Amino acid sequence: MRVIYLLCIFVASFLCNNSIAQNDSINLKKRQTFAFATGIGGTVLTHVGLYQLWYKDYLKSNFHFFNDNQEWLQMDKFGHGFSAYYLSLTGIETAKWAGVKQKNVWKWGLFGLIFQTPIEVLDGFSAGWGASSGDLVANTFGSALCVGQELLWKEQKIHFKYSFTQSVYSPFRPNVLGDNIVNQMLKDYNGQTYWLTYAPLKKSKISFIGLAVGYGANGMIGGFDNRWKNANNMMFDRTDIPRYRQYYLGLDVDFTKIKTKSKALKKLFFVLNCIKIPSPALEFSQNKFKAHWLKF
Repeated sequence: MRVIYLLCIFVASFLCNNSIAQNDSINLKKRQTFAFATGIGGTVLTHVGLYQLWYKDYLKSNFHFFNDNQEWLQMDKFGHGFSAYYLSLTGIETAKWAGVKQKNVWKWGLFGLIFQTPIEVLDGFSAGWGASSGDLVANTFGSALCVGQELLWKEQKIHFKYSFTQSVYSPFRPNVLGDNIVNQMLKDYNGQTYWLTYAPLKKSKISFIGLAVGYGANGMIGGFDNRWKNANNMMFDRTDIPRYRQYYLGLDVDFTKIKTKSKALKKLFFVLNCIKIPSPALEFSQNKFKAHWLKF
């Protein structure tokens, strides 16, 4: 599933730019047809491929739910919301590029749900796990955050962002938490932080400077607790390591508010805008505050 999240992030950050692939010789009707066909076709092909590569060889069952809402201190849910937000933003920005009427643009923001819900359906028919109500709620939140802003302001004032710092826990279970930095960025929830950034200053030379609130968690070696078995069925117990949530308040940059006439820079800024930049931050965790000169 985490591979799908990476795909979502890449697709969203690359395509969510209303200057992409513009060609004035193509009329709006053709643009809309192309955008719709690409979105639906890409979604179908992705899920067919996912089924063949992942679900096909696992035992099937009747559709059922699995309660994983306490896993990873809900960090995986934030990953779902983040992916849904950017997939929805992909739909909205593509609709604007295609010339969809403003009153209908928000409907394209449902792409986040359309893309992610079939994954839950596939999970629901898998005997080894099941559909997750928490994942469905997180997917809905991510899409709603994007669509809601489009309906209210016709722009994104609050941005969902991601940051990562390598943790000390991946060597305990490299097969679960990642054996290199790329895998760890996807798998190790201890190193991930999810943010909501808002830049309130409009008419200012520093209008791109914003406030960010973040959520992270630490001390997690397993999903529900810090006991696990390795491939040789040997039991490990590291319940001595505390698992705890982290809450942050910091500064950030809204790259989309940096003024430039360069189309290449605008696209680059859009890609960068899904990443929280390192900056001073205040952390609250384990009932105490901690200041960071630079929080990644």
